[in-house]
Amino acid sequence: MILSQNQIRKIAVFRALQLGDLLNTIPAMRALRQAYPHARITLIGLPWAASLLQRFPDYFDDFIHFPGYPGLPEQPFDETGFACFTNRMKEEQFDLLLQMQGNGTVVNPLMHQLYARHVAGFHNADSHVNSPLFANYPNEGPELKRHLHLMQHLGITAQGSHMEFPVLPEDEAEVKKLYLPVMERSYVIVHPGSRGAWRQWPPHYFAFAADSCIEKGYTVIVTGTKDERDITREVLKCMRHPAIDLTGKTSLGAIGLLIRDAYMLIANCTGVSHIASATETPSVIISMDGEPERWGPLNRNIHKVIDWTREPHADLVWQALETLFNRQHAATA
Repeated sequence: MILSQNQIRKIAVFRALQLGDLLNTIPAMRALRQAYPHARITLIGLPWAASLLQRFPDYFDDFIHFPGYPGLPEQPFDETGFACFTNRMKEEQFDLLLQMQGNGTVVNPLMHQLYARHVAGFHNADSHVNSPLFANYPNEGPELKRHLHLMQHLGITAQGSHMEFPVLPEDEAEVKKLYLPVMERSYVIVHPGSRGAWRQWPPHYFAFAADSCIEKGYTVIVTGTKDERDITREVLKCMRHPAIDLTGKTSLGAIGLLIRDAYMLIANCTGVSHIASATETPSVIISMDGEPERWGPLNRNIHKVIDWTREPHADLVWQALETLFNRQHAATA
């Protein structure tokens, strides 16, 4: 390793993004923890990410809320909160601050103002940092492997590239209280929502896919956050058969458990697709952002990814569904 265990006792990881973004860093966090088993690792992120401390206690010891920064679109900039944030960073005096936000164009100047003894991460030609601790940001390849590349650059050995999403006892208790009339592998999760409308596959296509699953003998559970109520309502309205609607009724952990025990997931390329990757639940994922190689699940044997920006053909989705149904039936025959 470039930095020895004796040098590094307190590590901060800067990744102020959404669920899928964080899940794609977990293989790198696994490697980081193996390299620095006694270090205190703090995640700096958006408010929702505080929950990852409970879900990944082996990788994260503490959490600091990042209050936004000019030029970052994930949340509005909170000037008062930012002053508190920088004061906290000064108090912490981290030995190592890892910039894992992206290519560093916006945040690299900020990283060097946060009082860490060493700063490492990604840079490009526009955000270049004259330090051996910075790696050129890879502009191709899966997102999780980009972060493993940074670990390799720092002399940290990878501990596998598999995803993780642990299910907690409270997740199991929450799902039990839903009293769902389903058994493991007897249902399909349809999750039509996305953070942006431009990343959402049309509702009538989701409805057709859901009806196809029901006609094969599976129960369909439609999931989404309460903010995705409009699109889930539209999917349900377009369906010919009844489905179980859990929109706004489940936590992230409960969704994770339901995906883990499902026969299949049908979704846009969002955070739930990475949960399916972690739980090895077969899935059909419609990529609406034009980056299926970056954000799609790695195991294409059980995860079928359709790049809708290049091939907007519903027949490809129906074929993917049939392939997974046939493969699953053959495996259990």
